[in-house]
Amino acid sequence: MKILLAEDDATSADYIRKGLTEQGHVVDWVADGRDALTHCLYHPVDLAIVDRMMPGMDGLSLVKALRASNSDLPVIFLTALSDVEDRVDGLMAGGDDYMIKPFHFSELLARVTALSRRPKQTPQETSITIHDLTLDLLSRTATRQGQMIELLNKEFALLHLLMDAPGRVISRTMILEKIWDFSFDPGTTVVETHISKLRQKIDKPFDTALIHTVRNMGYTIRAPR
Repeated sequence: MKILLAEDDATSADYIRKGLTEQGHVVDWVADGRDALTHCLYHPVDLAIVDRMMPGMDGLSLVKALRASNSDLPVIFLTALSDVEDRVDGLMAGGDDYMIKPFHFSELLARVTALSRRPKQTPQETSITIHDLTLDLLSRTATRQGQMIELLNKEFALLHLLMDAPGRVISRTMILEKIWDFSFDPGTTVVETHISKLRQKIDKPFDTALIHTVRNMGYTIRAPR
């Protein structure tokens, strides 16, 4: 899933991002409520985890603004405000769930999973197809020319990132940030290693290569011309 984390505490945000990324989710982090609202309105998001107290716009105002825009985006409040009145305010504002800090990550993950299972009011994309390659977002597998391709968590996340923007060049820096949660380039070859592994599974057994390297820019996946 694509998850927006709106949390102004960097330590908490780092902990949550790493945990969710390890489970195969793609997590974008913002520390400002107004930035969070803009992200939710103009970028594809499956779920938001929102702190109550943030600069720019507090969590309650953020969720109220989302609901006023007719967004049915699932929202989990994650906050230190623990009074009954606070929880009621969060749910009445349009939150779908409310968790109190400190928390156990396993419980947060369970609540994220539970919300992801709720029926959506509009049909949601469950697969992406480029040429003869299909990525199933539910089974987390790929299929090409009828052949099932099993993917490890990072391979799935990387392929999903590429296929979600066909023809667009995804930079190495962006891949490190989105998939490995690096905010800087540590000089690792992990991206190149995983691209190579993906090519072994996605391209090598077939006649046509879909994953391409754009020199000095990054990687892209596109259908043959």
